[in-house]
Formats: sequence, C-alpha cells, structure tokens
Amino acid sequence: MYPCGRCRAAAVGPDGRCAACGAYQQQPAPPMGMPPAPPYPYAAAMPVGAADLRRGLRIALSVLLSVSVVALLCLFWARTEQRSAIQAVIDDGVGGSAVNDAEDADGYVAAAQLFYFLMLAVTSALWAVWFRRARLNAELFAPGTHRMGTGWAAGAWFTPVVNLWFPKQIVNDIYRASAPAGPQSAPKGLLNTWWSLWIGSFALNAVSFVMAAAAGARLRSRGYDGSSWHDDVDALKSAANLAGFSALLTAAAGVLAIFVVRQLARLQEQRALMGPAPMGPPMGAMGPMGPMGVPMPGQMPGQMGGPAAGPMAGPVAGGWGNPPHPPHPSQNPYGNGPAGY
Repeated sequence: MYPCGRCRAAAVGPDGRCAACGAYQQQPAPPMGMPPAPPYPYAAAMPVGAADLRRGLRIALSVLLSVSVVALLCLFWARTEQRSAIQAVIDDGVGGSAVNDAEDADGYVAAAQLFYFLMLAVTSALWAVWFRRARLNAELFAPGTHRMGTGWAAGAWFTPVVNLWFPKQIVNDIYRASAPAGPQSAPKGLLNTWWSLWIGSFALNAVSFVMAAAAGARLRSRGYDGSSWHDDVDALKSAANLAGFSALLTAAAGVLAIFVVRQLARLQEQRALMGPAPMGPPMGAMGPMGPMGVPMPGQMPGQMGGPAAGPMAGPVAGGWGNPPHPPHPSQNPYGNGPAGY
C-alpha cells in the first residue's frame, strides 16, 4: 500500500486502485537513482483492462472474412468462365451452342454473386460492430483527440460518398491512439495497402458495371443483327475482365483486412497493458528532473539547487501518484485535413 495522489490516504493497492476514493493511480516512484519509464504523452487516465479486448468477436470476424475471400475466388472463376463463353460467341457467332454456353456462364456469375452478397451482408454487420468497439477502446487511450464521434465508426461504412474517406480517417485515428509508443509510431504500411486495394477494387467494379449495362442495353435494343454487335459483345468481354480483376483485388483486400484486425487487436492489447501513464517527468517532492527523469548533475533527490528540501515523500499531486490529464478536445495531436488523412 502506498499514498494516493488524490486523497493522500495510504490505501493504493498493487492494482493501482485507491481503496479510499476509488481513483486509479500510477505505480510509486522508482528507487532512487533509477530512471522512470519514458512517458506516453497521449495516455488517458484508465485502469488496465478498461478496454474491451475480448477475442470472440475478432475471431468470428476473421472467419467470416476468410469465407468472403473464398466467395470472391468463386466469383473470379465464374467471371473467367463468362469471359471464355463471350469469346466463343465472338469467334463462332451466335449460332450453335455458343449462346447457350454464354447463358450458362451468366448463371454461374449470378450464383457466385448471390453467395458473395450474402457473405458481404453478414461480414459487414460484424465488421461495423468490431470497428466501433475498436473506436471506443481508442477513445479510452486518447480521449478528445479523434476527428469523428463513435457513431461514425459504424455509420461511415454505410453512408454513400463519405464511405470513400471517412472510415480511413477514423481508422487512422484509432491506430494512432492505440500505438503503445505514441501516435507517430503507428504502423501505416499494412493499413494503407489494405485501403488502396479496397478503393481500387470498388472503382474497377463500378466501371465494369457501367460498361456491362451499356453494352447489354445496346444489344437488347439492336438484337443480334446489325454491324456493331461484335463491338457490343466485345465490350461485354472487357466488362467481364474488369469485374474478374476487381474480384481478385477485393479478395486481396479481404486477406489484408484479416491482418489489419489482428494487428489492431495486438496494438490495443499492448496499449491497454501499459495502463495509465504520466504526461511528463515527475516533479512533486523530488524536485526538477533531467530530460530522462534523472536528477540533474550534482543534485540529489529531494534537493532544489541548495540544501535538502526534506525527506522524499510518496506520490503527490502532479507526480507519480496523480493520473495524467487527457489532451483538451480542441487539441488534436493527429492533425486534420489532407495531412491527417
């Protein structure tokens, strides 16, 4: 038991909680001559274990993402069959079995799309739940430093237009708040690659959809007669190629999403184990400290540049026994605008 920095009662147990006032405290100052651990500048005053780190949701989401990747590979195979059938129509004409093969390939694509859309609906719902929980954990780690509220963590994915950049800004803030060594140490490679693949696959899929719809409308209006049907069917083949490539990119993004989930979970577990951390070097009764929290040269602990200031006391307000104060909400250390994207 050691003194509490809030009520001064010697009632702080090994878990850092004061039995008198209920406040969570830092561990007492290290032994004389031993430098303290480097401070974490954006830590919130929270107990270890306050964050929701249950693994069940993460495991279920990883399983669903894996099944969705399998569905996308099935869709890629169906698109490949569709492209081959369309090429047969171009080479052999509309007679014989070429048209029947093309219609069968269209059926494969429809079945694969239905399987993928069902998996996408279930996975998206679970993803939104997991993503919001990660955002709530990040709020504990760095309160008042996020650009958007917790409601956007789930809603941004389903809001048209803004879902192209709001989720990325939110996940950037989550990563920076969860990085154990501070915001600037947040890993970016995996996160940026995943998001680039996701946006690229979305754009290609939209282009292929427009191309297929336009070519199909021309064929329905003109029939298989006329001089331009080869061009229209060739446009359908190009659309099938783009759609297949988009399915591959989405599958790759799904694989990276699994690693993003695991990486973020690991960061938040490490950050939560750190517990509350001081905002700076201890001052209190030990007097001024050097850059690393070590007494200045020629100065003993408890001295203030002259005679001894008295025996070294326990944790006091502003020192080791006081929980850190979170940054002011108007001070966002992560930046805004394009630079903070």
